[in-house]
Amino acid sequence: MVKGVEAKTIVGLEVGTSKVVAVVGEVFPDGVVNVLGMGSCPSKGIDRGSITDLDAVVNSIQRAIEGAESMADCQIMSVTLAITGEHIQSLNESGFVPISDREVTQDEIDAALHTASSIKLPEGLSLLHIIPQEYAVDRQFNIKNPLGLQGVRLKAQVHLIACHQDWQNNLKKAVERCGLQVDKVVFSGFAATHSVLTEDEKDLGVCLIDFGAGTMNVMVYTNGALRFSKVIPYAGNIVTNDIAHACTISRAEAERVKVNYASAFYPARLHGDKKIEVASIGGRAPRSLTKSDLSLITSARYTELLGVVKDELDKLKKELEAKHIKFELIAGVVITGGGAQIEDLKECASDVFNCQVRIGSPLNITGLTDYVSRPQYSTVVGLLQYNQSNSDDDLISGSDDSENGVWQPIWQGIKKIVNKVRSEF
Repeated sequence: MVKGVEAKTIVGLEVGTSKVVAVVGEVFPDGVVNVLGMGSCPSKGIDRGSITDLDAVVNSIQRAIEGAESMADCQIMSVTLAITGEHIQSLNESGFVPISDREVTQDEIDAALHTASSIKLPEGLSLLHIIPQEYAVDRQFNIKNPLGLQGVRLKAQVHLIACHQDWQNNLKKAVERCGLQVDKVVFSGFAATHSVLTEDEKDLGVCLIDFGAGTMNVMVYTNGALRFSKVIPYAGNIVTNDIAHACTISRAEAERVKVNYASAFYPARLHGDKKIEVASIGGRAPRSLTKSDLSLITSARYTELLGVVKDELDKLKKELEAKHIKFELIAGVVITGGGAQIEDLKECASDVFNCQVRIGSPLNITGLTDYVSRPQYSTVVGLLQYNQSNSDDDLISGSDDSENGVWQPIWQGIKKIVNKVRSEF
């Protein structure tokens, strides 16, 4: 942290399938977050990003916000909000603009980004993020910052992330009913990359798996650029259901057993003979099983879930190599989120992906670190770091395709370029 430099106080809010978390923090220019307060409560009324009971969600948000306000001794007025769900879609696009004065200006960079993002999305979808990958000036490729370079034509390559407008509106409505303003909406998986991944990992090539209760968010970086993002609409809750069905116990009891005793590896590597007593349903007598017996149930499902991600990576490799883009995950796989805390998950993932694996927790945090240092807080901490990163996509994140609002400076830039080009003929 840089002392003597003014920090910006930001509140991150994640409304997940299993929990709602709010974190208040000071974010410094170097990206370090000083955690001032945190509030959390179990989620009700939301499943895999979709609201099923608005009043229940509002109540959960209020409780989490009140907890954060109490700990931080402040009044929360606005939040940066995380969003996920199977409605999230992404793609890679490119856009071209002429370089009017033979030297690339910021207006031309913005115009190229706008051109790359000016695609017709499926009905109901709106752009959430426009994330630059690299640029090209004439036949000079893989440029990270083209500002000031000379040439005739500028190309911008971008990664677009879109969400369903109704899902976003419903989530924002729940937050606004708590008397809060939504400053920004950020894809959960993208937020997690800000708190968990290092720049070296992004440069070398890395896959982040944000393993939650209802979804797995998968993000892939190569050569420092985000190439792939996807939401897989099943995750830890499927394992809970497997335990409940196999042992004939309630989902609540199955969740307790999973969190405390489950292993992603068979046989369980630690204390496999340990007896686990489980409460049966309908007044039946309690039953017992060994930890290794339980791992026979859970390891198969974790292997299957990670195998789904492996299939996505194999498809991505073929697509990128067909475009002559090198695909190497030299930094391996990083797993974060609440589901990352299951015992032996690292060993299971190493077998599935055949590469190095680490469990990712929030980096660059100070203050009340004991409250947010575990993997399940990666997204909400990442929301704060996202705000400080000043990513290029902030300029056009979550906007519509119009000449109003945040698009206005880009349209003005485009008009300047067009007028300059016309004046030359």
